[in-house]
Amino acid sequence: MASQISQAIKAICDEKLLTEEAVLEAVQASLAAAYRKDFGNKNQNIKCEFDPEKYDGETAGIRIFDVKTVVEDMELPEDYFERFDAAHGGKKPETLRGPAGEKKEDVKKEKDAPAPESAEAEEEEFMFNPKTMIMLSDAKDLKPDAQIDDEIRVELNIPAAFGRMAAQTAKQVIMQKLREAERNVIYQDFKEREGELMNVTVQRREGRIVLIDLGRATGIILPEDQIESERYFAGTRIKAILREVVLTNKGPEIRLSRSSPGLVAALFAQEIPEIANGVVEIKDIAREAGSRTKVAVTTNDDMIDPIGSCIGQRGTRIQTIIRELGGEKVDVILWSENTEEFIANSLSPAKVSSMEIKEDEHLAVVQVTADQLSLAIGKGGQNVRLAAKITGWKITVINIDSDEVVADSDLGVIKDAPTARAQESSVESQDESESTEKPVEESSSEEAGIVTNDDSDKAEKDETEASAKDTE
Repeated sequence: MASQISQAIKAICDEKLLTEEAVLEAVQASLAAAYRKDFGNKNQNIKCEFDPEKYDGETAGIRIFDVKTVVEDMELPEDYFERFDAAHGGKKPETLRGPAGEKKEDVKKEKDAPAPESAEAEEEEFMFNPKTMIMLSDAKDLKPDAQIDDEIRVELNIPAAFGRMAAQTAKQVIMQKLREAERNVIYQDFKEREGELMNVTVQRREGRIVLIDLGRATGIILPEDQIESERYFAGTRIKAILREVVLTNKGPEIRLSRSSPGLVAALFAQEIPEIANGVVEIKDIAREAGSRTKVAVTTNDDMIDPIGSCIGQRGTRIQTIIRELGGEKVDVILWSENTEEFIANSLSPAKVSSMEIKEDEHLAVVQVTADQLSLAIGKGGQNVRLAAKITGWKITVINIDSDEVVADSDLGVIKDAPTARAQESSVESQDESESTEKPVEESSSEEAGIVTNDDSDKAEKDETEASAKDTE
């Protein structure tokens, strides 16, 4: 039958999901600290062996050793040990103390004197550590066949009982060791799961940081990993990607993300079997979290349509992903080894009329017709910006009718693009301006054919309709 101590160790292992070796190591470290507190001295390297099954009235299964490593004989100065103690936090030797009546300023100057130039200089000065080392000649007195680098273990007597302070020290050490072991287990567990899609619960919000309940641990979503348009309320279930796990002084910090492109990739793998089994491959993802994402896909199977597989029948698959992303637009485009073809696909749903590739500038000059400009540029230049990000090429959009540069992937919208709808609305606005009172600035902008907020909304509607046509 297992002893009470063994049962207690097993209970701790089950509660904190630790190994028996880790708990036993913590107990041994605490017993060594307790012995050092009451019965040890500064030149002893105390190690403890504890077997909970070998309990008796005298030792309680505890064995204490003074462990030292054998080193070669060396001659040391007479004041070596005094200086060694002083350098390692002991009492300052007489030779280093100031004379009686020395001013406090002088003592302070001595205290603030620069340390040795480097750790190597200090190590050379104190080559012999009496706590962990023993010279060969002394070691042979204990073990005649001792050799250099051997480990000498001298067993020490076990006291009848530890004092109150030693017991308190043992308690603190074992609690600290168990916390460290638990943190290491959590760190290793979550470190192996980096990049995994997790279904988690929002715990609470502290300032701009969202705390996530992970069961055994608490994760965080930093401001840069949040979607601006989303609100995270306590108790809400969300899906997030485990971005990284960092070991800090306070334990493992588990960082999750809702804005990472990896979240989109994980959702695609979860919802689309062809991606999960590798038949369809995601080549790259460009994302502006909360607004729009472009996903480039390809396949080696000629019998499979990669875009159709991602969209699903009547858009069921892609709509599930869009709902999980809070209504974020997702464009699925076909990846191609041909640069021109890939750039043209990346500007979807716009139709490209012609393209000029400038290899030396790594620039693609794209020409589109007036009715496709709003689709090619996107709201605030978003479409051309994401296209440049996913292709890795700088893209400039030119109106083929006027031969003017209207947008650039780096500069954004250079000149508002007139559309057929905007031109029609300008004619209607002229008639309405005669019968209704309108600000002069607003009517003049409509007459000039400049895209207003209404036209931006129309551009978004055009993109949606174009995407729907492509899907069908």
